[in-house]
Amino acid sequence: MQDNRVKIHKVETLSHDWYLLQKTTFDYLRRDGAWQTQTRETYDRGNGATILLYNRARRSVILIRQFRFPTYGNGHDGFLIETAAGLLDQASPEERIKLEVEEETGYRVAEVCKVFEAFMSPGSVTEKLYFFVAEYEPGARAGDGGGVVAEGEDIEVLELPLEQALHMVADGRIADGKTIMLLQYAQLHLLPPPAPRKDAMMILIAGPYRSGTGDDPALMAANVAAMEAFALPRYQAGHMPVLGEWLALPLLKLAGSAQVGDAAFERIFHAQGGDDPARQAASPLTRGAPLGAACGAPGRMGIVRRGAVDSAAFDSYGGTFSSSELALR
Repeated sequence: MQDNRVKIHKVETLSHDWYLLQKTTFDYLRRDGAWQTQTRETYDRGNGATILLYNRARRSVILIRQFRFPTYGNGHDGFLIETAAGLLDQASPEERIKLEVEEETGYRVAEVCKVFEAFMSPGSVTEKLYFFVAEYEPGARAGDGGGVVAEGEDIEVLELPLEQALHMVADGRIADGKTIMLLQYAQLHLLPPPAPRKDAMMILIAGPYRSGTGDDPALMAANVAAMEAFALPRYQAGHMPVLGEWLALPLLKLAGSAQVGDAAFERIFHAQGGDDPARQAASPLTRGAPLGAACGAPGRMGIVRRGAVDSAAFDSYGGTFSSSELALR
């Protein structure tokens, strides 16, 4: 039996202030049959539970942001985005997490589902964490949440689209292990990506980038941001939005462009017609066949020119576009 491989000789208490820090000396039977004396320090704070609240209709999740001192100064500002969590304190994992999630987020859930349990830092911390998920309803919020002030909690509640939360994992804004595990579980089992639309299109979103800005970098960046704001809902609707700037701007750096309007800028950025209608008419991007064919769907590329339609008409991205919105379909 595995217990026969460990013989504990001495346990010393190093600290018992907030939680219990101990130093243990023991003999360990190695796989080669030799006994080896080892010493380990362990931190015992009890077991805990964590939960991801999700809404299937909205494809959203509830997370929290709070200050975590141990991360402060270790390459982080200390403000972690996390799933709600808490120590069991002699309660069952199910009982504790229901109380904890309402205390921290304000959402009251009647049923929770345990998905797995795991040791999060087995090299030094004894804690086992129980992982739960539960579907929330916006109307089921019983309070503001925020945690317990007397315990030093100052919690901000966040409602995020799952896709945005996963992007925040990729770019490092979400760096908490338990939260990443539950978000990945949600992506795999709770809110998988929607099936591709049969009428899905690649939509080229075109608009002024440099025009009217006086070559002010801030205004040019604002133009790109405005076009990207149009791109997200089209992607969420099952289409594939494309901005020419996503290709052209990185190429400018590779081509050695030092400033707006220099030779490299003109050669790269206006290779497909730029803001000149006459050049756009002759551009292969505007004619559409090469790009449509490259996507395996000739004739299914739409071109939406920002500024050519009002926002109300432009928001009809769900599947039907008016003739004024599409240069071709």
